[in-house]
Amino acid sequence: MSDLIYWLALNSLPDIGPVNARRLVSAFGSPEKIFQMPADELQKVEGVGANRIQGITGFNQWDSVRKEIESADKKGVRLVTLHDADYPEGLRNIHDAPMVLYVRGDLRETDKYAVAMVGSRASTNYGIQIAERMGHKLASYGLTVVSGMARGIDTAAHKGALKGGGRTLAVLGSAIDVPYPASNRGLMRTIESSGAVISEFPFGTPPHKENFPRRNRIISALSFGVVVVEAARDSGSLITAACALDQGREVFAVPGNITSGNSRGTNDLIRKGAKLVESAEEVIEELRPQLKGALREDFTAFEKKLPEMTDDEKTLYQYLDSEPKHIDTITREKSMTTGKALSILLTLELKGVIRQTEGKRFSLN
Repeated sequence: MSDLIYWLALNSLPDIGPVNARRLVSAFGSPEKIFQMPADELQKVEGVGANRIQGITGFNQWDSVRKEIESADKKGVRLVTLHDADYPEGLRNIHDAPMVLYVRGDLRETDKYAVAMVGSRASTNYGIQIAERMGHKLASYGLTVVSGMARGIDTAAHKGALKGGGRTLAVLGSAIDVPYPASNRGLMRTIESSGAVISEFPFGTPPHKENFPRRNRIISALSFGVVVVEAARDSGSLITAACALDQGREVFAVPGNITSGNSRGTNDLIRKGAKLVESAEEVIEELRPQLKGALREDFTAFEKKLPEMTDDEKTLYQYLDSEPKHIDTITREKSMTTGKALSILLTLELKGVIRQTEGKRFSLN
């Protein structure tokens, strides 16, 4: 049997978990040797009691493990073990790193230069705008954007990175063949071609509630820092922030409206010492010592990708920001007729640099 089958067997033992699995691998050198060890040797490993020893010595699910390998081959999924060269280094270094990663897409050495972005599923338009814009800029500067492919902020962060022509990694709380939410199936395929989709869960695992706190430690471990854009006080994003702190990563929070429930978690993080940030540049400046040589040093990279504009177009583009402005406000503050302003805004929208939301409100893309 190949080495991989033993990794998957170890990964499938229900009572072992990543911490004890790592202790066993450390003690005996490889998963294959673990399954060859007598009970009296296994019991010398901290945390491995009688029930766990019985699970190892009595393991008889080899056919199921072989089928998992066959399924991976059929579904175009790579199985990356803890000892493989392309297993992400930041993740390998945490004490509860997964034994096996299910990966679609490709993992690169440069992905270690990453920033995670997380936030509320029930996000506001403000949060979506901020997450997409920051994801775009981080990717434009050469960084990989990591998130969890959930609705709301996660989705916006991934889309922003993709629009910025950069790489993004999505970490799932379900099996890699069970996209969640199902509405993001198309996004998942796009991410696979511009980064990777990652899961630690065996094929067929549904998105159980308890899976998401587990996956959050992976999101934070893959990055130098975590940016929380919007989060209620009981948000799972705060678990990711806590994981980041435990792993020695930086935690950033984008301030929000004090009357919004979606801002209470982020504002609490700031109160407790998270770094307040309002832009991708601020995140980059904080992480600069760790990003040695990875940055595209020209901080006008984003602006240089803008299309050519007339003077009137530049005036409105430079006036708008991430918060949608109503057409009446725009015409009043820029002393323009409604017809002229709408004509210019339509041109900017067609050029892909601004967007229109309900009620004739406009903001930067």
